[in-house]
Amino acid sequence: MGIEVSEAKPTSDEEVVIWRNARLATVAEGTDGLGIIDGGVVIVKGEQISYVGTDNDLPASLTKGAIEVDLGGRWVTPALIDCHTHLVFGGDRALEFEMRLSGATYEEIARAGGGIVSSVKATNALSEDELVLQALPRLDALLSEGVGTVEVKSGYGLNVGTELKMLRAARRLAALRPVRIVTSYLAAHATPEAYRGNNGGYIEDVVIPGLEAARREGLVDAVDGFCEGIAFSPDEISCVFDAAERHGLPIKLHAEQLSNLGGAKLAASRGALSADHLEYLDEHGARALAASGTVAVLLPGAFYTLREKQLPPVQALRDAGASIAIATDCNPGTSPLTSMLLAMNMSATLFGLSVDECVAGATREAARALGLVTTTGTLEVGKSADFAVWNIGRPAELVYRIGFNPLHARIFKGRRLRP
Repeated sequence: MGIEVSEAKPTSDEEVVIWRNARLATVAEGTDGLGIIDGGVVIVKGEQISYVGTDNDLPASLTKGAIEVDLGGRWVTPALIDCHTHLVFGGDRALEFEMRLSGATYEEIARAGGGIVSSVKATNALSEDELVLQALPRLDALLSEGVGTVEVKSGYGLNVGTELKMLRAARRLAALRPVRIVTSYLAAHATPEAYRGNNGGYIEDVVIPGLEAARREGLVDAVDGFCEGIAFSPDEISCVFDAAERHGLPIKLHAEQLSNLGGAKLAASRGALSADHLEYLDEHGARALAASGTVAVLLPGAFYTLREKQLPPVQALRDAGASIAIATDCNPGTSPLTSMLLAMNMSATLFGLSVDECVAGATREAARALGLVTTTGTLEVGKSADFAVWNIGRPAELVYRIGFNPLHARIFKGRRLRP
């Protein structure tokens, strides 16, 4: 099928580019606020950052033979990271949107055969090529706003074949666009009709064998699950986590979205990379996340779409010292959102995050939620040269504006790409 490939000039391992006359929000580890540097310079050698600092402190030895780019005083941040998406899926759920407008709840829609199950039918009906074609416009929307890394989950197959098909489609996105794709295996997302009332049988017959197959093919970077009354219990999720541990894979968890089943504490006790949603998280759960280093990923798109009233306990997470990331949760039913800039705005207006928390949550902490904070997410020497150049007067504009994209340039692994 005719799938468009984005062209980008390959970067030589020896090519040196100096990006100067910039205002840098480095979001570096251990810095106050956003780690701002005025009169900033970023030097990229090949695909990595080799210098971050001021022009005045720049060693002359680093500039020999370099290509120079004058950024005209523009702001530079790390490339944004969307650390929780369901980007690969078939169909849409606009009808359910209408049902919610008429008063139906998430649980009522799910129990009536809608929700995740309806996306399962549409996804199973598509080929791998068709899944890729449908995902590309969503991915392109994210990239156009300065995103450099996107996590993509399976979970709309609920059978081994389609779960693998989704992961293969996700992997192909990175070959078609200049982006880092991280895959999460989410077969424990819902129970198909054939296993209704038999979650344990589904986990044994489908989830674990599918994980083993995905691992053999090199299709999975992490293992996820949905711990909720309409999905899987903590004990059932523990079985999935046991399988992930046997295969040496990190774990993540959808937890405390609609009720508090203790999923976040379970995730923390198992050293999970992240626990996501968290509207019903309590103070004990917040402290458990902080103690384990498990990142709290907030998903304002789902909160907004479902018109929820229960706010995630942001202050409890702050008080506990937990890391907070934000993401779109892009999916066909509960968060049809393909804008990290809007997710940042929602996180501020709906959840009360500060500008600094939103920017860090969409960069450094999002990288941490994917186990990539040593690779990307900040402007620091040795990290991948993934950054965004913005036509803004201050970082607050990235959070404050609605429906406006101020991206000037996106740089991924040292390559400058059109917005």
